[in-house]
Parts: sequence; C-alpha cells; structure tokens
Amino acid sequence: MYDFYSDTKTKPTHAMRQAVLSAEVGDEQKNEDPTTKELCTRVAQLLGKEAAVFLPSGTMCNEIAIRVHVRPGDEVICERSCHIVNFEAGGPAAISGAMIQALDGQDGTLQPEQVKSAIRANSRYAPQSRLICVEQTASMAGGVVWPLDRIEAVAAVAKDAGLATHMDGARLMNAVVRSGKPAADWVKGYDSCWIDFSKGLGAPVGAVLAGSCEFVEHAWIIKQQLGGAMRQSGVLASMCLFALDHHVERLAEDHSLAQSIAQRIRQLPKVENMLPADTNIVIFDLSLDAPTAHELARLCENDGVIIGTFGERRIRIVTHLDVDETAGDALCASLQRHLG
Repeated sequence: MYDFYSDTKTKPTHAMRQAVLSAEVGDEQKNEDPTTKELCTRVAQLLGKEAAVFLPSGTMCNEIAIRVHVRPGDEVICERSCHIVNFEAGGPAAISGAMIQALDGQDGTLQPEQVKSAIRANSRYAPQSRLICVEQTASMAGGVVWPLDRIEAVAAVAKDAGLATHMDGARLMNAVVRSGKPAADWVKGYDSCWIDFSKGLGAPVGAVLAGSCEFVEHAWIIKQQLGGAMRQSGVLASMCLFALDHHVERLAEDHSLAQSIAQRIRQLPKVENMLPADTNIVIFDLSLDAPTAHELARLCENDGVIIGTFGERRIRIVTHLDVDETAGDALCASLQRHLG
C-alpha cells in the first residue's frame, strides 16, 4: 500500500531506530537529558534563537506560543487556510482565550499591506491586536513557499505596530531546501518559531519551539500546565537528531517527485484547479463529471494507493520519505484509470 495521505505517515527508518539504542538519557524536567539538550541547542542555533524547548507535536508548539504571546480576549491575525485556524480544534480559544482574525490570502500567504490594515486601533470596544502568525510552507495552499521579502515585510509591519510574531514552521525545512536560504533567514523577524520532525524529516514524534530565553522559560511553564515534561525524552530526541543529520537534504527528492506527479495529474481531463506544487504537496479539484473525492479515495485504495480528501471535490497528495518513484507511478496509474 502506497500512502500519500500526509508526510505525517512516515515511519522511522531502521537506522533512525538504531540511534535510540546509544542515546544518553536523563530527566528532561530537571534539564538532565543530554540528548534532548543537544537537540534544543542545535535547533536554536539553526533558527538563530537564544533557546528552545522540545515538545511532542507542532500543534503544541503553536498553542504554547500563542498562550505565551497573548492574553485572554486578544486577537491573533493569520491566513484563513492555516493550520492554527483549521486543524487545532479551536485551541487558541480553548487554551488562550484568544480571538482569531482570519485573512483571505493568496496561496496561503499574506501581503504586508493586508496585515497592516487588519491591525486594530486601540479601543475599549475591540479586541487588542496582539500577534501575527504565518505558516511556512503554506500547507493547504499546496506547500507554497512564502517569498522571503514578503515574510520579512509582514514581520516588520507587526513590529512597527508593537505586535508579537510567530511562525508555524511545520515544513520550514522544506522551504529551506527549496529556496537554498538558511532557516535563520526565514525566521529573523519572528519572536517564536519551530520545526517539526514527524513530517518529512521522518521521526515518529517531536517538534522544537524556539525563541528568546524569556520566551522559552514562559513556554516551559505552559508546557508544565498542559502535561509536563517527558522525562527520558532523549529516546525521542535521538531520532530527531538523526533526522537533522540525514533527512534534511533528501527533502529535495520529495519535491522532485511531487512536481513529477503534479505534471502528470495536470493532464487528466477530470482534474481542474491545481494549486502550486512548490514543495511536497499536490492539491487539486475534481470536475463535476469525476467521482467525488471520497469515491476516488476508495477507488485508489482498491488499487493499493492512499490519498487525502478535503471536502467533496478536493484531493491532497503528499510525498515523503516512504514513497518513491515506483509509488508515484502507481499513484498516477490509478488516477489515470479513474480520471482519464
């Protein structure tokens, strides 16, 4: 079975699992786990930040960052299709008491002028604009890489207005590999940011949230409130370190495969409105004479291929460590059979 549902479906390689056996571990709560400390130090350096904290998931990174940056009743500004709005179960409201102002962007990105106009003037009647969040890459827009000058300009608008900035960097390393620009360049204007290890980097668990020492100290408090430390977390951190050493550059293979798949799918007569396939995500809509998304997913699964459905006629395909050209050929053959 070839699984293109998401890059979260990756399984740790044998070599990654072997790395666990030699990992030094200790009590993370007491700052005694050397492997976790090494991971946090390396990610902080990679992102050009003072400190970092290891967390089980990227969603926790986003929600803890929001909780640090805002007070109940404050407003978070972000793009409408982003993960924070659509896939975190109302976390900003439930955990932080925050309001969301969701802006309609282009390809999952925002223009600085758009952000500037969304920032509210101080008023006793309105929520306080407190935080700007961006997502790199823009997942539901097809893995689009924000232009560097635009992501910098959005941060500058926020800073001029006294707002905090946060980057959801779930696939930041995809943007780094696609652009050739260092990770620290992308997050220079952002008070907090993180990278995920359980997507294209292939680890089973883990994300690292980075920022200033003061930010991370506060993040640790929220981490404790939400469940506490993971104790001997070096077991997990060792696989994340392995991913940093061995799975970053190979993201280019995922991008190449996604673009090859997109080119072939684009030719199918029952496919329309394909989004940009910048990195490892291919999203397209089905014409009215095609099967519905759920029907197509069932047909493809019968052919040994798993794809993602988003609504009645939208399909998402994600390339990753566990699918190769053979899998891509099987996917395209199945789609050709049902959409040709």
